[in-house]
Amino acid sequence: MEETKSTTVSSQSGLETFYYDNKIVRNFSYATVFWGVIGMLAGLWAALSLYFPEVNLGLPATTFGRMRPVHTNAVIFAFVGNAIFAGVYYSLQRLTKARMFSDTLSKIHFWGWQLLILAGALTLWMGFTQAKEYAELEWPLDIAITLLWVVFGVNMMGTIIKRRERHLYVAIWFYIGTWVAVAMLHIVNSMAIPYAAFGSYSWYAGVQDALVQWWYGHNAVAFFLTTPFLGLMYYFVPKAANRPVYSYRWSIIHFWALIFIYIWAGPHHLLYTALPEWAQGLGTVFSIMLIAPSWGGMLNGLLTLRGAWDRVRDDAVLKFFVVALTCYGMSTFEGPMLSLKSVNAISHYTDWTIAHVHVGALGWNGFLAFGMLYWMIPRLFGTQLYSKKMATQHFWIGVVGIIFYAIPLYWAAFTQSLMWKQFTPEGILKYQFMETVNTILPMYGLRALGGTLYLIGVFMLVYNLFKTIKSGKLIENEMAQAAPLPKVEAKSNVKEHWHSWVEKRPIQMVILSLIAVGIGGLVEMVPTFLVKSNVPTISTVEPYTALELYGRNIYIREGCYTCHSQMIRPFRDEEARYGEYSKAGEFVYDHPYQWGSKRTGPDLQRVGGKYPDSWHYNHMLEPNSITAGSIMPAYPWLFKDKVDKGKTYSMIKAMKKLGVPYPDGYENYANEHMDKQAEKIQASLKKDKIEVSKDKEIIALIAYLQRLGTDLKKENKDVFSTK
Repeated sequence: MEETKSTTVSSQSGLETFYYDNKIVRNFSYATVFWGVIGMLAGLWAALSLYFPEVNLGLPATTFGRMRPVHTNAVIFAFVGNAIFAGVYYSLQRLTKARMFSDTLSKIHFWGWQLLILAGALTLWMGFTQAKEYAELEWPLDIAITLLWVVFGVNMMGTIIKRRERHLYVAIWFYIGTWVAVAMLHIVNSMAIPYAAFGSYSWYAGVQDALVQWWYGHNAVAFFLTTPFLGLMYYFVPKAANRPVYSYRWSIIHFWALIFIYIWAGPHHLLYTALPEWAQGLGTVFSIMLIAPSWGGMLNGLLTLRGAWDRVRDDAVLKFFVVALTCYGMSTFEGPMLSLKSVNAISHYTDWTIAHVHVGALGWNGFLAFGMLYWMIPRLFGTQLYSKKMATQHFWIGVVGIIFYAIPLYWAAFTQSLMWKQFTPEGILKYQFMETVNTILPMYGLRALGGTLYLIGVFMLVYNLFKTIKSGKLIENEMAQAAPLPKVEAKSNVKEHWHSWVEKRPIQMVILSLIAVGIGGLVEMVPTFLVKSNVPTISTVEPYTALELYGRNIYIREGCYTCHSQMIRPFRDEEARYGEYSKAGEFVYDHPYQWGSKRTGPDLQRVGGKYPDSWHYNHMLEPNSITAGSIMPAYPWLFKDKVDKGKTYSMIKAMKKLGVPYPDGYENYANEHMDKQAEKIQASLKKDKIEVSKDKEIIALIAYLQRLGTDLKKENKDVFSTK
């Protein structure tokens, strides 16, 4: 849009002179490095807190349960997100031979995204969360994400439409596919009913919420951590190697197969759960199919380096790219393998999943971003990289860091699974859960060491880039020349394939991409929502009381779901350890679901009534006094802070809007009912010589924990009566 002010046309050559906007690329590059350091420091803090529980500090914001979502959001949306935007704004201008559509939109996008990240970190530290992995941010920030994504989309599509290059290069396909898929995923998964300025309940419940969340969660990895980086790979690897992409045909197959197949694979995160078997099966089948397009893309990238392998020995940028592509290949083989039920029975809820994710995040995303920055920054500032030797040292210390991070976690995962499943000759579980935790603590220490090494490499990058920038000067508006596209495309006798027609027309590309990514979600979700037999009801399952609902909010706020699952799979060892396996109908009032994805602590689905109220009280006050060797943090603020009764009315009203069958008018006397239930817990604690006010948050949390898993046992009765 602003480009018209500075575009000139040479009367002799017919070429237009215009200027690339390098300031926006610089800004996103700086943000990439800054948030990378912040996100990785938060991750190291979380890793250390599992080995040294003292790191939790006894403060709400520094516990593992709050630090982990800060880490994941900072790394995914701040570090990786800014890297995506830096690479897209750099490459898109040069691939389209056009300045970005609007400098104003570029600035709004940049500053809006940074403010969003800051607000996200602060609210997560404060305990405002929707408890959905990679989608924890509360509803006001979800709206902000949507608006900023529209700004990015308008800016991107506007640039593509006014381009001076007819053909859309393969990298642009991936940028378009990313924008379309992320918009769809975010909007569908973020549907919620607010009950406070930073509080809401998911639109979906139980099985349906789990399906939507992992349809989103798996595809957030697919369309935020994978497809945009594949687009960057298709631009920066050929540029750095000075070689053309190995196979245009492979890139076509890679793109269309990947965006169509990926969207179906989410249910493989829910194998052996209460999700319908047919949905689990679909997730497995399409996960296995993903190997072909994923490895096709990896090989296309690696084979692009043919003829340049001698340069890899001396060029740190190419080293980073080679390992990034290798890690992409490893992750996209391991993911389908983990979707096999026989493998998933071993891996799920263990550290295997954590190792798998970080091979991709540290190797694929991290190393590709580092290589891109080392290549791009010197060109933005018209200088040479300060120290190629230091970049190479960064590469090697990063590789060692990944090894020290991943291998101990694989070791820990097999240790966990084998110990959980072992029985004595008498048919009794051989190990208590805490014995497993204590056994793998040395592996957690090595994981923290690996993270430290990786972070040291990042600090080396910061210094190297700082010195590079200092030695040059930003080329804010980089001059370029190109002929404008003719208004009417000349007819050609050369026969075009269908993909050539699509790849020249961005709007058709958007529409076809939306169709490709939308089919899988519709096929999986529509039957789950509309066919009642997929989620059978259980007559004894009733809504949470007001006190239990408040306790559940506290459980979510403190991030308990990051360490504890609420899903007992139909395995002999799990039923022996935790109780009867979980049923779909038990979760119909769970907004959001709480099945979890990692067991650092034991499953809690049947914990209700297993221990007296005093056990839970002391366990939250001083975990080690109840469970020797526990790495769980203490929660002293729960014994000081009071339940906010001012929210009760809006909480119940929100649940009723979601279809939860509370008695008529319950919202009007819910606080009275809350007091009655709290007095019973208060009296129970008093019998064990514990004096506590009935309005403290610990009372509400105990009420929720004591409710878990009890619906299958109780008789029908009016639990909402105040009498």
